[in-house]
Amino acid sequence: MNPGHISTKERKTVLDNFISLSTLQSINYILPVLVLPYLIRVIGPEKFGLIAFAQALIQYLMIFTDYGFSLSATRKISLCRNDKEKVCMIFSSVMTIKILLAFVSFIILLLLITLIPKFKNDWPVFILSFGAVIGNTLFPIWFFQGQEKMKFISIINILGGIIYTLSIFIFIKAPQDFILVPVLNSAFFLATGIFALYIAFKKFNLEFIFQGYSDILTEMKTGWNIFISIVSVNAYTATRVFAVGLLTNNTLTGYYAIAERIANAFQTFPLESFSQAIYPRLNSIFAKNKRRALKLMKKLQSSISIIFILVIPAAIIFSPFIVKIICGREYAQVTSSLRLLLIGVLLVVMNVFRIQFLLVSGRPKEYSKIHIRAAVIGLPLIFISIFYFSYLGAAISTVLIEAGVLLATLKLSRDANLA
Repeated sequence: MNPGHISTKERKTVLDNFISLSTLQSINYILPVLVLPYLIRVIGPEKFGLIAFAQALIQYLMIFTDYGFSLSATRKISLCRNDKEKVCMIFSSVMTIKILLAFVSFIILLLLITLIPKFKNDWPVFILSFGAVIGNTLFPIWFFQGQEKMKFISIINILGGIIYTLSIFIFIKAPQDFILVPVLNSAFFLATGIFALYIAFKKFNLEFIFQGYSDILTEMKTGWNIFISIVSVNAYTATRVFAVGLLTNNTLTGYYAIAERIANAFQTFPLESFSQAIYPRLNSIFAKNKRRALKLMKKLQSSISIIFILVIPAAIIFSPFIVKIICGREYAQVTSSLRLLLIGVLLVVMNVFRIQFLLVSGRPKEYSKIHIRAAVIGLPLIFISIFYFSYLGAAISTVLIEAGVLLATLKLSRDANLA
C-alpha cells in the first residue's frame, strides 16, 4: 500500500466523520451569521462586547474543565474502542475529573465576581453564563471522536443550535433583553450536554464505574502535557478578547470580538472538521505504520496550505463587504481588525496538521513546549500591544505569535525528521 494513501474503509470512515462535522460546523456558522447582525442591531456593540467579555472568561473555565481530554482521552479511546471494560474505565475516570474541575471552576468564578470590581459590576452576566461550563463538562465530545462516531455530535448540536437561534429571535427584542443571551446560551449547552451523555450511555452500553485515586491520577498525568499546551494556546487566543475587555471598554471589545468571530469562521470551517475527523485515524495508522502516517500528514498539510494561500488574500480584499454582510453596516474598526486576523489564520492553517502530528507521533512534551514558549512571550505581548494600539494591538500580536509558532514547529519537525 502506498504510505501516503488511506484505504477504502479508512477513507469512508474519515469521510463520514468529516461530513458529520462539516454539517455541524456549517450550521454552527450559518446560525451565528443570522444571529450576529440581529444582536448587534438590538442590543448594540457595547452590550455585545460585555457578553463577549463574559464568554471569554467562560472559555477559560471550559478549558480548565476539559483538561486536555479532547486530545488525550480521544487518543486513548481510539486505541481501545473494542475493549468495553477499558473504555468504561477511561470514560468514568475522565468524567469524574471533569465534574470535580467544574466545581472548582465555579468557586473561581465566585471569587472573581466577589473580589474584582470589573466582574462584580456585571455579576449576573457571568453567573448566568456559567451554565455553558456545566453543559460542556457533561458533553463527552472526546468519547464520540475517539469512537469515530461524530454523527451523534452533529445531530445533537444541530438540533440544539436551531432551537437556540430561534430563541434569540423570539426572546431578544430590546436592549435590556441582553441578559437573556447568556441564559439562552447556557440552556443550549446544558440541554445538549445532558442529551449527549444519555446517547453515549445508551448507544455504547457504557457503565459508570467509580475509579480509585490511582486510576484518576493516571488520567490526569496522561492529559497534563496537553492541558498545559492547550492552556498556553488559549493564553494567546482566548486572552485576546479578554484583554481587550480589561484594557479598553465594552464597545471596542464588541468591535474586536466581531472581527475575531468572522476570522475564526475562516480558520475552523471546514478545516477543524477535517482535522478532528483525521486525528483518531492518524493515530491508528501511526500505530501500524509510522512512515505511512507521516506521508499522509505531509500530503494533507501541503494541500490545505495551497487552498488557503488562495482564499485568504481574497478574503482580506473583500473584508469590508464581509463585515457589511455580517453586521448589516460597515464598521471600520471591525474591518481593520479582521484583515490582520486573517493573516494570522493563514499562519495557523499552514501549521495545523504538522503540529497535530507531534501528538500523533507520541511527542506531547515537544507539542507542549512550543505552546508554553508562545504563551510566555505572547501573553505579555498581547497586553503591551493593546496598551499601545488599543483593540488593533490584539490582532497585531496574533500575527506575530502565530508566525513564531509556525517557525518553531518547522524547526522542531525538521530536527525530528517530521517535516
